[in-house]
Amino acid sequence: MLSWSDIASQISASTGIPFAVQKVANIGGGCISQGYRIESSGQCFFVKTNSSDNLSMFEAEAAGLQEIYNSRTLRVPVPICWGRNETSSWLVMEFLEMGNAGRGSAESLGRGLASMHRFSSETFGWVRANTIGTTPQINRPSSNWIQFWRVHRLGYQLELALANGYTGKLQSWGERMMAELDVFFKDTLTAPSLLHGDLWSGNYTFDSAGQPVVFDPAIYYGDREADLAMTELFGGFPADFYEAYREAYPLDLGYVIRKDLYNLYHILNHLNLFGGDYLNQAEKVMERLYSEIR
Repeated sequence: MLSWSDIASQISASTGIPFAVQKVANIGGGCISQGYRIESSGQCFFVKTNSSDNLSMFEAEAAGLQEIYNSRTLRVPVPICWGRNETSSWLVMEFLEMGNAGRGSAESLGRGLASMHRFSSETFGWVRANTIGTTPQINRPSSNWIQFWRVHRLGYQLELALANGYTGKLQSWGERMMAELDVFFKDTLTAPSLLHGDLWSGNYTFDSAGQPVVFDPAIYYGDREADLAMTELFGGFPADFYEAYREAYPLDLGYVIRKDLYNLYHILNHLNLFGGDYLNQAEKVMERLYSEIR
């Protein structure tokens, strides 16, 4: 059973301000965690909860939010504390009052993302693993982007798919594609950019002032095109967003092809998480990519 007293005690210790939960509002959750707004004497926080054995997921999420916060680009809910007891784990964050997009909000999101993508690292990957949905996401640092994508993104998902019983064209095309990944990166240089990592329309919004906010990251340092590609996978990003991004940080012409390569990672992840409805989509994307190398 969730213990609000344990969470309140940790908030008090983390902030240095006494906190006792006076009001709890269930504000729903996604496919993974449950969300609450908790209040006490003018203080307000957002809390995500899950089972006790999922603390590492929240630790990684908090570190990811902090990494984006440290870039001083897009706004995120600042992590306050995280912990667990015998039954539950939790992540406590700043509570942000949300509003609606106003004039220039989409452009601010595009420019902010472009600025975040200019925040760089010496290597691809990150200092720790995290999750993409509930799937482990391996971020072992590498100086070689193509090898990183081959091993820790496509290769990892194809291994999971094989273990889940998905064979045939998915595996044969996947093996050929991974062997010839260099074909997709001719005449282009890839720098390690700070990526949100799970940038679909459900993971951004606007605050009460109309400024963009991103959350639920699966961060790592990689090709910025991977973030842009995911924004196109399920839709939900307006044209003004793309125009502002491209003006701030123009894209290479090869992005038109590589976006399929990057989105294949997420489609395979959905196949592994949710089942065969995504098999046809994965095979169609792989067929398009396969046509580039045969």
